[in-house]
Amino acid sequence: MSLLGNILWILFGGILIFFEYLITGILLCFTIIGIPFGVQAIKLAVLALMPFGREIVSRPVTSGFLSTVFNIIWIVIGGILICLTHLLLAVLLAITIIGIPFAKQHAKLATLALAPFGKEIR
Repeated sequence: MSLLGNILWILFGGILIFFEYLITGILLCFTIIGIPFGVQAIKLAVLALMPFGREIVSRPVTSGFLSTVFNIIWIVIGGILICLTHLLLAVLLAITIIGIPFAKQHAKLATLALAPFGKEIR
């Protein structure tokens, strides 16, 4: 089921979100300060390409003060806009019965897009 969901996800716009995150991640990696944010954007790109069958898990042991600071910077720079975009798409997709699984994936991506540091994708 996850293979079919991922194929449909890619066909119905997942590839656009993937390239959006990937290009942003590559551009952020051009500066030394932006490298941690670029790496997180690339991780989001990989998840945005095939979100079905994956889960997001918090890493409480390894996340600490630095993860919190990076999450605050991420939210201020653009994480809130990415999160709101995913939530808007989730609401629009949840209107139809066919779009409900895709809305769930956008909700999952929204939580990760808001605060990606200290999280692990499995």
